[in-house]
Amino acid sequence: QVQLVESGGGLVQPGGSLRLSCASSESIFSLSIMGWYRQPPGKQREMVARIYGGGNTYYTESMRGRCVISRDNARNTVYLQMNSLKPEDTAVYYCEVRDLNQREYWGQGTQVTVSS
Repeated sequence: QVQLVESGGGLVQPGGSLRLSCASSESIFSLSIMGWYRQPPGKQREMVARIYGGGNTYYTESMRGRCVISRDNARNTVYLQMNSLKPEDTAVYYCEVRDLNQREYWGQGTQVTVSS
């Protein structure tokens, strides 16, 4: 069972930046995929970004160029640096990982609110 602890959410003004963190209880080397999803108010959960075991990354179109996903292998942590934030980026952000057997684990979510 992989435990995930997210942090870094909060209130930020439009145009601002935030860095989300997700610490895994298991070694990153036992995970095939680490990523971030978000769920805006009243909407479905959607993928934001992923980083694969080999280091390849994927970004959803709406966030491409405004965020960077990265990981720290020593800390078993994945990060999501978000820049130029917009009000429509307001959502609960969730960390999601898959182990080598493709079992899926989710964090508890962290609220990001973009508002002046």
